[in-house]
Amino acid sequence: MRTDVLDQLPVREAVPELLRALDERGSAVLCAPPGTGKTTLVPLVLAGLLDGGESPPRRVLVAEPRRIAARAAARRMAWLLGERTGERVGFTVRGERQAGPRTVVEVVTTGVLVQRLQRDQELARVDAVVLDECHERHLDADTAAAFLLDVRAALRPELRLIAASATTDAEGWAGLLGAEGDGRPAPVVSAPGVSHPVEVVWTPPVRPVRPPHGMRVDPALLEHVADVVRRALRERSGDVLCFLPGVGEIGRVAGLLGGAGADVLQVHGRAPAAVQEAVLAGADGGRRRVVLATSVAESSLTVPGVRVVVDSGLAREPRMDHARGLSALTTVRASRAAARQRAGRAGREAPGTVYRCWPEAEDARLPRFPSPEIAEADLTAFALQAACWGDPDASGLALLDPPPGGAMTAAREVLTAIGAVEAAGRATERGRRMSRLGLHPRLARALIDGAEEVGARRAAEVVALLSEEPPREYGDDLAAAWRTARHGGDPYAARWRQEARRLERAVAGGPARTATADARPDSLVAAHGSRGGPSSATPAARATAPDASAEARRGSAGTGQPDESAPAPGPHGARRAGDTAGRTPGGAARGDDAVAGLVVALAFPERVGRLRGGRGYLMAAGTGAELGDGSRLGGAPWLAVAVADRPVAAASARVRLAAVTDEETARSATAALGSDGEEVHWADGDVVARRVSRLGAIELVARPLTAPDPALVHAALLEGLRREGTGLLRWSAQATAVRQRMAFLHRELGAPWPDVSEAALLADPDAWLGVELGRARRRADLERVDAGQALARLLPWATGDAARFEELAPERVEVPSGSRVRVEYGDGQPVLAAKLQELFGWQESPRVAGGRVPLLVHLLSPAGRPAAVTADLASFWRDGYRSVRAELRGRYPKHPWPEDPTTAQPTRRTNTRR
Repeated sequence: MRTDVLDQLPVREAVPELLRALDERGSAVLCAPPGTGKTTLVPLVLAGLLDGGESPPRRVLVAEPRRIAARAAARRMAWLLGERTGERVGFTVRGERQAGPRTVVEVVTTGVLVQRLQRDQELARVDAVVLDECHERHLDADTAAAFLLDVRAALRPELRLIAASATTDAEGWAGLLGAEGDGRPAPVVSAPGVSHPVEVVWTPPVRPVRPPHGMRVDPALLEHVADVVRRALRERSGDVLCFLPGVGEIGRVAGLLGGAGADVLQVHGRAPAAVQEAVLAGADGGRRRVVLATSVAESSLTVPGVRVVVDSGLAREPRMDHARGLSALTTVRASRAAARQRAGRAGREAPGTVYRCWPEAEDARLPRFPSPEIAEADLTAFALQAACWGDPDASGLALLDPPPGGAMTAAREVLTAIGAVEAAGRATERGRRMSRLGLHPRLARALIDGAEEVGARRAAEVVALLSEEPPREYGDDLAAAWRTARHGGDPYAARWRQEARRLERAVAGGPARTATADARPDSLVAAHGSRGGPSSATPAARATAPDASAEARRGSAGTGQPDESAPAPGPHGARRAGDTAGRTPGGAARGDDAVAGLVVALAFPERVGRLRGGRGYLMAAGTGAELGDGSRLGGAPWLAVAVADRPVAAASARVRLAAVTDEETARSATAALGSDGEEVHWADGDVVARRVSRLGAIELVARPLTAPDPALVHAALLEGLRREGTGLLRWSAQATAVRQRMAFLHRELGAPWPDVSEAALLADPDAWLGVELGRARRRADLERVDAGQALARLLPWATGDAARFEELAPERVEVPSGSRVRVEYGDGQPVLAAKLQELFGWQESPRVAGGRVPLLVHLLSPAGRPAAVTADLASFWRDGYRSVRAELRGRYPKHPWPEDPTTAQPTRRTNTRR
């Protein structure tokens, strides 16, 4: 045992306080900076492995968010004990286990812990659980914490629970852990860290760079990061740790650092184990190292020898676009909390320096913390876990942040479509079998149904490719990538073969229950009673609770996110368990392309796409997709798209991985999206009536309808009216005048005079166009409708007020000359325009609307041009007439211009004709 190293770990000072808190409350939050020993020393103390055998060992589970961190923590603890991994300290991650009968400290991923809780709710023979790196807010960790709190409250109050965080933001976790007891927050124990000063050097790019979008990072920024690394090697001593968002960026920067005079190492989920161990072991031979890492090195791993950190300022987070059915990791600006974590790695062993590749002025605008995964990611796997736990809507789970309602609704739609849950949300036997596979539910569905079509081995191989996206150099053709992986000797191919074997064994084993589950049918149900957690599941559901996790949720291997993941699917429907897909027994008659296309279509039916020209495809979900330049898939009539993202401001999604398929496979594998029926709608300015066969948004076959359903025609005509407005009808001058008069009365008098604005008329067309709409079949029929006659139906006939329409809003008004002059009813005051001589003797302006509104009189010259405008004729005759008479008398001498117009005889004629 390496007691000298153990004694130097700073967290040792906090251990007595932590043990007291656990003795008194049973749970606690441990806040300790990276490198203090919280991950390695605390589990050994809790297990009693450091007390010289004075007490019997206690079994401890340590949950890490990443496989690389789980392996590293187990190896470190075993090294501290002077043992090999698998003896008293072991680990279990998806597809790999090193543990034996003597193991008392077992490090698992949070996904494996969720599986284990579903299989054995009591966690028999486990005395304590440590949730490490809980500040990162990964969904598996939140889920595991909620399940553990349920277990402590209902079955195992003596189970000790520690939430370990590398930050001091522990209030939320303290409140959560204390809620299942007396309501008081759980104790927060802080451990001192060895903190050396870290100098901050701001190194923004000299030239502007494009902001990241989707998975894309501007190459100019990566060139700048490489330049900053070279600068750091010149200006500072010690190893350099450079943070980048993902594997692709790490590879590109590594290529730019050739000849830098240092060993360049890469740390991410896809890196070979030997490389990971070399990074964690420290420098050998005195040669400097440049370690390019994802966010896994922020707190999960401690890299010795680092004195300098270069921070690109970028991170990857999962995002789900429910409207388009696309899910992917997205490059985002790293939070301030992440930047502090990264900078702290430079001061772990001695004073250090951090080079930040962004302007100092932007730092304050960065988000404080990273977004909780539950708020942004696809929740289909989480919803299945909740359903198997007995809480389909997760309302009874103790979560720091509740799942968004829209995301949960979309998740339940997917689970219902693939037969994983019933209509009420409870998990079906098929759903429980899916969850035991350790895959995203969509990939589990593809594996189960695909095995029946093409055989377990081939289905497992394709699903293994989908569960961890192949490297970019494999290309975007899934079948070609499959062939490359079969013969490849790279680390990805080795991992793929291991995962394919695991999946083949899992699906071949069928839905058999585990011995542990069968032995204890409903202890948690009985303990919970009517509580909103696991208790709502039936005993049978409890007995078959799945060995599943969200490890396959995001397809983020090597990006700094948990790498036990698969591309997340969209929210659209999929074939149910009973559907068939044109079976070929054993898949013997199918080639690689056909098998890959079928399995992808089973997993992602909404992403089946048909060529619509050039490199563009229309997917069944309605989203467009474009192949990249030089793609080998170009020209294929049908594709099954496995991975796609949508760049910012792009009209279509970008295909990153797909398989060629055909229409028959597309139809059979995505039967739930198929439809065949009459479609009558308004298109291109007229009613279009067809019988159409569709696959989601993809139109397969269309034939004209000779006798469409009148109800559908009526709906299409209404659609056309709402799109193009009432201008579709025939508006004579008379009809327009009627509408204006009705609008005037509604504006001035209100009810019962109707609103005839465009919006009001289109809101209820049947109220005034019902007869005509019932007879119409096409646009031409609407164009023949007399709009004025139809509008008259809206007049208040029932109250009798319609009889006063002409009185209240007369179409014409008789002037003193005897002429009947039309009144113009516009948006403002009604206008009466008449020649000045015809109004002689009129003392007051006429009024409408029952005498409420005076007409605005436009007095015209003999030529018909406005000479004056007034709403008060008496005032005009008295004050304004003289100036008008003086101006126009000489211009129009043949017309009468009396000195007193109030007593003059009105006339339409000239003096001569008079």
